[in-house]
Amino acid sequence: MPGSPVLTDRPAGTWTDDVARSRRRVRPWRVVAGALLALAAFLLGHFLVTNERLEWDVVGDYLFDPSVLSGLGTTVWLALAATAIGAVVGALLAAAQLSDFAPVRWAATLYIGVFRGIPPLVQLIFWFNLAYLLPRISLGVPFGPEFASWDANDVITPVTAAVIGLSLVESAYMAEIIRGGLLGVEQGQRDAARAMGLTPAQTFFRVVLPQAMRVIIPPGGSQFISVLKGTALVSVIAMADLLHSVQVIYNRTYEIVPLLIVACLWYLAVVTLFTFGQRRLERHFSRGHTPAAHVRRPKHIPDGKHTPDGKHIPDGATA
Repeated sequence: MPGSPVLTDRPAGTWTDDVARSRRRVRPWRVVAGALLALAAFLLGHFLVTNERLEWDVVGDYLFDPSVLSGLGTTVWLALAATAIGAVVGALLAAAQLSDFAPVRWAATLYIGVFRGIPPLVQLIFWFNLAYLLPRISLGVPFGPEFASWDANDVITPVTAAVIGLSLVESAYMAEIIRGGLLGVEQGQRDAARAMGLTPAQTFFRVVLPQAMRVIIPPGGSQFISVLKGTALVSVIAMADLLHSVQVIYNRTYEIVPLLIVACLWYLAVVTLFTFGQRRLERHFSRGHTPAAHVRRPKHIPDGKHTPDGKHIPDGATA
């Protein structure tokens, strides 16, 4: 029949012999791409080593400067605080979005749309200037007596403005990440837990949440890294983070590039450290969900009385 494969009679084991004697096919474009990458790496290394304007001696002098380390600590704790608050608020928003009560679902959707749509830098500047709209911040009954009142300029400092601004942005993104993770758990898992007599709380914490974490952690970790790098924005409101610390130094010494390299090195070091931690969490929550491509399978010897290396197997024997 036209187009049908042609079958030929071949001695037993010859198909296996062909596979055993086959060699990896040479792909010229991969060789070219590898050579180009090696050349680019060499040129970059040569530039970094030989360019005197990078002033590596200045970088070494300021890498462990006390003011730089203090700014680094501020950057890390600010990112941790914004992520913690954002995760808690984001979890509540995710629950609200999954609620069957429409007004709560609409309010959560509006919140997420607003704080994801406004750039973080604009939000930081807005919260830093909140005293213009609210000269005093008070607690009390609406349109009734006040229990306590504070001057807004005393409350909204660069620290509080940074925490509020970054936390609100983070909560909007974390809400979508958590919602996606919860929706990624099949309904059958909940039905099975209910059939076993588990309460809704037990079903969530023992069945749904462990499986959802496998989906939540990778984008959640990436979002934390984005917040860590995004803390550089708080330098515009004069908060002493890592970038602001090196700016203060190079405004005095005019050694701009070396001090920016110092900031880059610390950002890379911290991000790399937290990335390792994220990978460990991913492996922990991915136990039992290893992709099939990563599972090692035993070698299968086809019918032909030959092993993959071409050795003959006697009848009735196993490899």
